[in-house]
Amino acid sequence: MQQEAAEALALEALGWIASQEDLMGVFLGATGSDVATVRAQAQDPQFLVSVLDFLLMDDAWVIGFCDAQGRAYDAPMRALAALPGGAQMHWT
Repeated sequence: MQQEAAEALALEALGWIASQEDLMGVFLGATGSDVATVRAQAQDPQFLVSVLDFLLMDDAWVIGFCDAQGRAYDAPMRALAALPGGAQMHWT
């Protein structure tokens, strides 16, 4: 997957997360962000890595997103790997 397509998928994921009322609160808490910060950073590839990292934390979220968007279940992981720094393993 090319970086441009990966960024587009991450933005789709962000939109899906935002549409899930309870999940958006979890995302904001996990990232320490607020809605204004999310809007301001939405085009930053490093921020988009955090969006995909968050989504990939729970298989149910991945399935919900992929089903809603008509994406393959491995698409978020492939997109993450295509973004700068996304291919690095984080063991925290």
